[in-house]
Amino acid sequence: MKTMENITMVNLENPAHLEAKGLAKCWEAYSENASGEDIMEIGFNPNSGYVYIALEYGIQIASSFGQEVDFIVTDFETGEEHFLDSYEDAEDKIQSL
Repeated sequence: MKTMENITMVNLENPAHLEAKGLAKCWEAYSENASGEDIMEIGFNPNSGYVYIALEYGIQIASSFGQEVDFIVTDFETGEEHFLDSYEDAEDKIQSL
């Protein structure tokens, strides 16, 4: 597993209340579902309002405005993003792409 010094953190030096709350939910989902998987990036998308943990193999664990997490899988051929309710559904989606 990568160390924190190898992880890019974007725009989270001083997160707002809901960003911090959402990131906490992302970490909880990571620990329950993907603990040990390599993390590519931890960040914040100002366009969507999502904080996220992007895993090396293609799943993003994301929360917008402190809401429950979404598991996002992107089809890199079409650019379409698939928002899924569970980590297992996200793993199945990656296999089907």
